[in-house]
Amino acid sequence: MGIKTYKPRTPSLRYRASLTFEEITRTGSEKSLTSGLSFKAGRGAGGRISVRRRGGGHKRKYRVIDFKRDKYGVPGKVVSIEYDPNRSANIALINYYDGDKRYILAPKSMTVGKVVMSGPDADLEAGNALPLEKMPLGVRVHNVELQYGRGGQLVRSAGTGASIMAKEGDYVTVKLPSGEARMIFGKCYATLGEVGNEDHMNVNIGKAGRSRWMKKRPKVRGVVMNPHDHPHGGGEGKTSGGRNPVTPWGVPTKGYKTRKKKKASGKFIVKRRK
Repeated sequence: MGIKTYKPRTPSLRYRASLTFEEITRTGSEKSLTSGLSFKAGRGAGGRISVRRRGGGHKRKYRVIDFKRDKYGVPGKVVSIEYDPNRSANIALINYYDGDKRYILAPKSMTVGKVVMSGPDADLEAGNALPLEKMPLGVRVHNVELQYGRGGQLVRSAGTGASIMAKEGDYVTVKLPSGEARMIFGKCYATLGEVGNEDHMNVNIGKAGRSRWMKKRPKVRGVVMNPHDHPHGGGEGKTSGGRNPVTPWGVPTKGYKTRKKKKASGKFIVKRRK
């Protein structure tokens, strides 16, 4: 998918760069695989904001994606490539030969008419899902399971792909896009190929209003607030904060580790991303 630039007829068009969407073959969505999506604007069950700077924006419908790929041994034909407002990747509608319909993440070079399949005996072609232990070393994969049968949790963003580095016993070492190398149980499933829509990273929104369409509200720096609102606020004239950077609630940021220690959480990490 290519990138389109614009003549600077308005300030918002000067730096805008958007996708051309020539890969998209259908504008609507499959009704049986679509559901309503409620949006709480970053608020929890008590009605209080737990995630700041969310709200407004355009309504979205949720497309139910088959991350498990558990139609083992049943071929399916790609009927359409569609846009999904809930993720950076495009999605592909699959009509299986037994009459079932499902959405999957569309890998690179996937076209309408291609036949895909999942299972240990599937061919080594982009879009097919196999156990990690059945794949050769060096191959690129996406939609990788962390727990057998749970469905893909890793490598689902546009343009991403992981590499199979080694096999040892029941585990396969996978190098993730972050640079982390992790051991994953060999019977966990992954999909061959890289996720499509790789030009998503080159999109330039162009104006603040378009961020609002995407449910993103403005971000205000702490140093321009009052002392009542932020520890960096106040002072005569322009200041740089006067202390080490903190959150509005005084917790240090920029390098301060907040993750709680879990038992054996890093047991399967061969090489960390940092």
